Amino acid sequence: MKKLLITLLLLASAVTANAAGLADRVREHTLANGMKLLLVERHTSPTVAAWIRFRVGAVDERSDERGIAHLLEHMLFKGTKTLGTTDYAAEKPLLDKIETVAQQLLLEKARREKGDAALIARLENELAALEKEAGRYVVKEEFAQIYNRNGGSNYNAFTSKDGTTYLISLPSNKLELWAAIESDRMQNAVLREFYTERAVVMEERRRSYEAEPEGKLWETFLASAFNAHPVGQPIIGWMSDIANLTRTKAEGFLKRYYAPNNAIIAIVGDIDPDKTIALVEKYFGPIPPGTPVPPVAVEEPPQQGEKRIEVIGDAGAELMIGFHKPTIPHPDELVFDVIDMLLADGRTSRLYKKLVVEKQLVTGVGAFAAPGHRYPNLFIISATPQAPHTVAEVEAALYEEIERLKNEPVTARELQQILNRLEFEESRQMLSIGGLARNLTEYEAITGSWRYLIEHRRDIAGVKAEDIQRVAKKYLTRENRIVGFITKQEVASK
Repeated sequence: MKKLLITLLLLASAVTANAAGLADRVREHTLANGMKLLLVERHTSPTVAAWIRFRVGAVDERSDERGIAHLLEHMLFKGTKTLGTTDYAAEKPLLDKIETVAQQLLLEKARREKGDAALIARLENELAALEKEAGRYVVKEEFAQIYNRNGGSNYNAFTSKDGTTYLISLPSNKLELWAAIESDRMQNAVLREFYTERAVVMEERRRSYEAEPEGKLWETFLASAFNAHPVGQPIIGWMSDIANLTRTKAEGFLKRYYAPNNAIIAIVGDIDPDKTIALVEKYFGPIPPGTPVPPVAVEEPPQQGEKRIEVIGDAGAELMIGFHKPTIPHPDELVFDVIDMLLADGRTSRLYKKLVVEKQLVTGVGAFAAPGHRYPNLFIISATPQAPHTVAEVEAALYEEIERLKNEPVTARELQQILNRLEFEESRQMLSIGGLARNLTEYEAITGSWRYLIEHRRDIAGVKAEDIQRVAKKYLTRENRIVGFITKQEVASK
């Protein structure tokens, strides 16, 4: 026990020191083409984490582009004019033919019942034959193979409402290899196997959303919460959205936005900052900027009454309650951070102690902000009822705790506990070079400055008990509420 305590104290000391020194250790550099570079020199091991964050995500898609950012995340692993192919000169004419046939097929299918079934069948067969022929030139997963041979790890990507990120960890002496590969991908990406991969994404949607009540509840909940703003639309897109995406449309989106002026790169680890800046300038500097991602002009109108969403399926009961709220830089966002931690952060939180330990109503409870953080979003409480307790019982218990927020001032001790946990958790993430690279790119993209990472706890410290009561009374109301729940199929059919 004594050894464990000493270890925890040393960890706390280390993370606090890392957080305190970050302000002086981040090196910023902006290329002439607009690319933002954030560097942190850390020689704890001969490795680096390199993250590229594009300030374009699902919220930036037009209505005829839904799902395109997510599909592009898949496609950008397919290679370039020199990687992922044995002979691009021979492959290119086939890719052009594939696109011509695919466009014809899409137009004929769009005619629905008036479409020529025989023509559709012929075009589908022709498309399949062309894709098979083009496939002879494809080198599968060449990016990953090169990185693996050179000691790379954690090679991945993810798409959110707010952005798209590509990441890798690798030995520090392989950083130039990374720069060569990623600069090539940024300017010479080839969307080969597009329609094959589109089918993969459609299957992903069937498996993860349409066949799973939990996934169906989540996307229906969000879509119902937002009448106007695109933040409520699914990142993967609706099935008909995906089916109508074309390589031409994807290439247009790619060329507009996946460019240096919309990119943030964080490199953390065993680096020489001056040499790293020169390396990035060499490989990324010549790439021309693209089109700045325009802000979403649509504003969600105020909700005028409670919305209730029921999903019937073969799954256990689930409950989600959401409330519309502002986001960064609105000062009430900081208050919601405190409410989040007060209600559902760990075993000492109010909801855990009341619903899990004391009343044994649920097996788990959580709170979070979603979807996205660039535009006004939702404060969501989720809970899994413990049999034989019902969704209605859990919902009533949650409202009791929300009313308590409005009517009882939070104690100074509770606020200090939140500050202590926040300091430890935020600092702990800085121990990992990958975690730090992620935070730097995330905060730079969403808030406009990575410094929000080190200013957040200071600003949270200014939140008072009366702020929590004010915000709870303003936003956590019935007319501003969305309730979603799963009803088990055999129960609903009675």
